[in-house]
Amino acid sequence: MRGITFVLIFLISQVSLHAGEGMWLPLFLKQLNEAEMQLMGMKISAEDIYSVNKGSLKDAIVHFGGFCTGEVISDQGLVLTNHHCGFGQIQSHSTLENNYLEDGFWAADKSKELANPGLFVTFIVRIEDVSEAILKGTKEAQNTKGRQSIIDKNIDALKKSTTLKEWEDVLVRPFFEGNQYFMFVTETYKDIRLVGAPPSSIGKFGADTDNWEWPRHTGDFSMFRIYADKNNNPAEYSEDNVPYQPRHFLPVSLDGVEEDDFTLVFGFPGRTREYLPSFAVEQVVDVLNPAKIDIRTKALKVIDGAMREDAQVKIQYASKQARISNAWKKWIGESQGLKKTGALDKKQALETKFASRVNANPKWKQQYGTLLSDFERLYKEVRPYALTRDYFNEIVGRNIELMRIVNGLSRVAKSDDMDAGLQKRVVGYLENFYKDYRPEIDQNVFASLMEVYFDKVDGKYISDFAKELVQDADKNYENLAAKIYGKSIFAKSGALTKLVQEDPAAAIKTIREDVAFQFGRGLSEAYYESSEKEYTRINDELKELQRTYMKALMEVFPEERFYPDANSTMRVTYGQVKGYEPRDAVRYQPVTYLDGVIAKYKPGDYEFDVPVMLRKLHEAKDYGQYADKTGKVPVCFLGSNHTTGGNSGSPAIDAHGNLIGLNFDRVWEGTMSDLNYDASICRNIMVDVRYILFIVDKYAGASHLVKEMKLVRPKSGGKLVPLDKPTSKGKLKLKKGRN
Repeated sequence: MRGITFVLIFLISQVSLHAGEGMWLPLFLKQLNEAEMQLMGMKISAEDIYSVNKGSLKDAIVHFGGFCTGEVISDQGLVLTNHHCGFGQIQSHSTLENNYLEDGFWAADKSKELANPGLFVTFIVRIEDVSEAILKGTKEAQNTKGRQSIIDKNIDALKKSTTLKEWEDVLVRPFFEGNQYFMFVTETYKDIRLVGAPPSSIGKFGADTDNWEWPRHTGDFSMFRIYADKNNNPAEYSEDNVPYQPRHFLPVSLDGVEEDDFTLVFGFPGRTREYLPSFAVEQVVDVLNPAKIDIRTKALKVIDGAMREDAQVKIQYASKQARISNAWKKWIGESQGLKKTGALDKKQALETKFASRVNANPKWKQQYGTLLSDFERLYKEVRPYALTRDYFNEIVGRNIELMRIVNGLSRVAKSDDMDAGLQKRVVGYLENFYKDYRPEIDQNVFASLMEVYFDKVDGKYISDFAKELVQDADKNYENLAAKIYGKSIFAKSGALTKLVQEDPAAAIKTIREDVAFQFGRGLSEAYYESSEKEYTRINDELKELQRTYMKALMEVFPEERFYPDANSTMRVTYGQVKGYEPRDAVRYQPVTYLDGVIAKYKPGDYEFDVPVMLRKLHEAKDYGQYADKTGKVPVCFLGSNHTTGGNSGSPAIDAHGNLIGLNFDRVWEGTMSDLNYDASICRNIMVDVRYILFIVDKYAGASHLVKEMKLVRPKSGGKLVPLDKPTSKGKLKLKKGRN
């Protein structure tokens, strides 16, 4: 019980935290949050949210692909998640002839649902506090490395001693910077099939311009189905598999939302750093974010231009462009939000108060008296290495595809030979890479970003070979790119794949001698042997200092309530439907409507085109039972829930435990919530479930999917309107790609 006592002592306090802040472990909602949640309007209990003895909300929530969240919405394993979460699968099934990105996809029945090799969903069976077992013996450790070695051994021992079913697994994760540990028993299903997705003109409506923005009008959803063996257990793909029967699925509410309604978001938030000291936040705002923003601005300029000129490039680079631009825009908003809300001043005020209390207590002064000065010294020391690290990761590691494949094949180049198994894996890797690769685009990205790299990174961290090539090109990076891409086999789609298939030994030799490989590996080796070593050394000290600081904060401020940072584990965040005021004299309402979609309509525009069918439905006011009491179709709404990456696809759940929306974004002004939640501007954006049903039923004519769901009206208690006869898209004789 040590862990529960730990949490209760340091987390429970007066209910002074702003409603919406915090990412809470569902295991402790009864002790820590239930009373507050019910005061905010929740009608269900903590046991209804998380239980190991009966079906509860947690049993309808899945970690989708390890990077998003999804929820089960029928007794036949139907899963709802974001369009952008399923984008890779939708793209992989798309061709110019069957362009599901442009036209959408709807399986007429289960036999038409599309398999997705490699895609999986994970359920949480139970969560346990295992701090005592994992931290046993760590007090005797001489240093951080020794402590971690003890922890690793304790985790291995715990996994071996935990009784599991054949298909279950165990994850053990640190919380509060390693001051506490929890075990998650999981089960993973690997046969996940694509059921339906709207066209990108709905699922990505607003694309880049509206990303992270409000008002938002994006129908960001897609549908998949979980398949299991005949015993309802996880199994690899098989035609004999059957739809999964869940312990619980979410009923769907047609009553919608009003301002101040209770909202619960359940999911797997990725990463937050709420307890960093002011020195770290200052470095993010003034040094690291500006560098990363500049790099991605240059990469996006090249890619966006190519996508606008070529329909095939638009398909191939859609997912890549979305990945690059998503973080780019987030960093911009994060920096602006931190400045706008005075995050640095708040951190410094907390540290002043912390120092005052510590200095007044002899025991604390001895333990924690130098924490802040140590932070200041180490963040100053790590600054040049952290900046170099971001330049390397963004340029060599992420945004130049040629460098990515060079790094991906580095282990192959070290091999003496290539057995059949490795050969098969390499061929698969290369085929997947070249499927959506355009060397002429990548060459232009290379020229633009390498100029930044050689200008900003200290020459002592760059290989002599790379510097020689730059000199030979007279520091003209277009010439450098032309030379490398002209000579490299990596820039010739299919050539390396064919060589690996026909002569693996020759392929290894060719890779080693390739100019792009030598250039890329030279950059990597020079960086890792110099700058990265120093960064790691200092960062290890910072991690240990942060662990001590976290422990100190909870001791020094016992009246405060601390929630653990997100770490891709299951969390609950609760809030209310809320508008906000982003700037002087501007007030945003919390709900948008289909009228707003039509108002943004730009014929033929890649961001704001609107399908003919959707425009016809709007013109005829043919909304079925999906309009609100004003007669309009809601599209998106805002909440004060504390969310981050990984919460994409998380369900928005009402006071009664029913699905009311689908989380997919945050407002731009509030993206700094990963470092500093501020109730005044931190808002999450959700698709209204009535818009989802409207698109599925009235637009796509896929009423069979709606019939799978349990539709409810908890507010009104009224009867549901029967589904209308599906609109026949075929009778309208719409042009392909514009329906």
